[in-house]
Amino acid sequence: MVDSTAADAASGHAIPAAPDFSAPDFSALGFGVQDPTDIAVVTELLGRTPKGSFEVLLRSEDGTPMVIGNLPLLEDGTPMPTRYWLVDKKLNRRIGQLEATGGVRLAEEAVDADVLAAAHETYAAERDALIPESWMGPRPFGGVGGTRRGVKCLHTHYAWFLVGGEDPVGAWVAEQLELDSIPTPQQVVGAVQSSAIPNELILKENGENE
Repeated sequence: MVDSTAADAASGHAIPAAPDFSAPDFSALGFGVQDPTDIAVVTELLGRTPKGSFEVLLRSEDGTPMVIGNLPLLEDGTPMPTRYWLVDKKLNRRIGQLEATGGVRLAEEAVDADVLAAAHETYAAERDALIPESWMGPRPFGGVGGTRRGVKCLHTHYAWFLVGGEDPVGAWVAEQLELDSIPTPQQVVGAVQSSAIPNELILKENGENE
């Protein structure tokens, strides 16, 4: 049996290149060289090395990252459905306790299904808008937490809520935990920006933004 690839090469026919599904260059979106300190701190907060590039979207007053924004694709082209990731250890622990007592089910029962569905669509649109039109590889699936309906993870909803997302589940989480020190989305949008770290939000410890 004749090898078709060898036959094509012998006849001078062009051999199609295998598709390259490595992630495209996102540097134009601000995801260029990252601060090694941020990478080290986020690695410590996550307990592992981040799998892809990220940007710090919200910091505590001392500069520690609280919410990071992930690219929609990892370096090898693997889809990353979670755009907003909560890395604050204290908040993660408290929300984990809420989930352990049935918080996911309670949240889904408490919020309007149509409002939640709209939130999933908005989340997906924000994330997918970062993917270049020329990208032909696999794409992220679903909305918040990688699902198109219902509630999968309270942490991901709250992370989006913290950086201004109109997320009914994130708002529910804040209410259940009585997070008075955490600003509302409107307060976050108006938070102080640091000249040293532009385009990032600084969360004051007492919830007041100057």
